[in-house]
Amino acid sequence: MQSFNRKIYTFSLLMSDLAWLFKRAGQFSRAKKKKRVTNSFREKIMLVTTSLNGCVYCAWYHAKLSVKSGVEKKEVNNLLKLQFNTNSTDFETLGLLYAQHYAETVRNPDKEMTDKLFEFYGKETAEDIILFIRAIYFGNLAGNTFDAYLSRRKGIKAKNSNALFEFIFFIFSAPILWPTMPYVKKYR
Repeated sequence: MQSFNRKIYTFSLLMSDLAWLFKRAGQFSRAKKKKRVTNSFREKIMLVTTSLNGCVYCAWYHAKLSVKSGVEKKEVNNLLKLQFNTNSTDFETLGLLYAQHYAETVRNPDKEMTDKLFEFYGKETAEDIILFIRAIYFGNLAGNTFDAYLSRRKGIKAKNSNALFEFIFFIFSAPILWPTMPYVKKYR
């Protein structure tokens, strides 16, 4: 039997992530203002993480923001295919590799990789990078959970998911995600 195979939220994971994000809302604003991570670098981080998590809504939205921040369309397409070594700067490569590693390990990066990130970028910039990765990870799982409900309605269920939770999540996220559905078709 076919199943929905993207990472999605459970109720407990959603509550945990919401608490983590609310606790750091001020840090997120400060990180964007300080610009230790440029807008284009931040968007590249978002695209790499999204490419692994498969959120079509985030892919569409952050592809647009990437181009606005100065990233070439060809590079956006490469980032969504995890082909970033040819286009990224030396300064960006480790951060993009870390974003990839973070998503591949389902938010459980190796200590050595995290240590390298902090050693290369310094404490503040490394924390900003992780903050941006966690924020997009939240968006990715939110978009995927919305899609999991739509998929369930077609008879394709997500593993270890709860129909009631998916439905409630769908109701709350539909005002944001439903209007974007015509735009995300090419990312499916």
